[in-house]
Amino acid sequence: MSSREDFLFWRLGHYFVVEKGYRIIHLSEGHDEMWLENTANKRAPFVRMLRYDLDWGNWLYKDIQDTGAQAESLCRQLGRNNLRVLNVYVSEYAPVDDYSSYIKEPLQVNKGRAAVHTILFEGEQFTEGLKQLNSLMSGDLEIALANHYTDEDTALLKRTVLEAALQKNKQEKQLFNAGTPFFTYLFLAVQIAVFVVMTFAGGTQNTVNLIRFGAKYNPLIIEGEYWRLITPVFIHIGILHLLMNSLSLYYIGPLVERIYGRLRFVWIYLFAGFCGCLASFLFSTHISAGASGAIFGLFGALLYIGTAYRDLFFRTMGSSVIMLVIVNLVFGFAAAGIDNFGHIGGLAGGFLAAAVVHLPKQKRIPVQIGASAVTVLAVAFLLYLGFYGA
Repeated sequence: MSSREDFLFWRLGHYFVVEKGYRIIHLSEGHDEMWLENTANKRAPFVRMLRYDLDWGNWLYKDIQDTGAQAESLCRQLGRNNLRVLNVYVSEYAPVDDYSSYIKEPLQVNKGRAAVHTILFEGEQFTEGLKQLNSLMSGDLEIALANHYTDEDTALLKRTVLEAALQKNKQEKQLFNAGTPFFTYLFLAVQIAVFVVMTFAGGTQNTVNLIRFGAKYNPLIIEGEYWRLITPVFIHIGILHLLMNSLSLYYIGPLVERIYGRLRFVWIYLFAGFCGCLASFLFSTHISAGASGAIFGLFGALLYIGTAYRDLFFRTMGSSVIMLVIVNLVFGFAAAGIDNFGHIGGLAGGFLAAAVVHLPKQKRIPVQIGASAVTVLAVAFLLYLGFYGA
């Protein structure tokens, strides 16, 4: 195999991985085929690269068809219809027979809603492939190839690409390990302890007892018992209510606390709980309590990740989080006795709380400032509306 084309293969890999932020999702055992992903790049969210010295056009045609089948599989896996896959070949020679019709137009797959665009880098005519690549990517990549490269040249470039891919993978993993869960279990212990005390003090479904322990009760909030906008987070009405919210917190709490760290988690959980109580205070006159607003806030914090790291979010948890939020909101509207206003308020509160603090060791200053301003103004307005509105 030609060292010149080997070098070109990894130079293109450097362009995608290092310069354009793609991640390697598949690398063949011989390191001659790579599949790359960057769903933030709308022009080519997936790139397939193959280093292979072509011989016959029929082989090229069959391989393009196989790539199209894999593109259709990606569409099904991601639930997306309109993917574009960039299919890149690096070969020392072009096929000996006619092949131009196979790469002239993109291969339409998934009933014409997705496409595979093929680019061939071959021999001395690689400049045409470079021109097509820049056109598709709206880029300005320039490559001036020498006539020959040593194996050491190619190995150095290859190592740079693979190390960059590994580093990117490590950074993504670190995003999910900012802290060891602690407050999740503390909040669980508190709500269980409160439930036990209330049970022996008169019951958790006794209206008088609920009010006595701090449930949301609009008349007393209006009279000045403002703590009732947070204490309901730790009170539950009946064992089933406690069990459902405790299980939800047990499963989702550690994930959010690992991502955001302990102090951010406390802020998100309590502020979301407050927002849930505030929304319930504004839109419902019923006595209410429970951690569900705060738990919805944890979902809101996960949804915020989707705005900051869309690619990572949808590759890991995005679809599941969105589905759980939708299912729970629909269930809340359909079932009697569920304070969905508190759920919606908590969801919004958790999203805003996450936007205010962002993620550990990272900054998103314009977004954080904007979120802080929106949070202060929204809370002030809603409090005013609750106490002085019609």
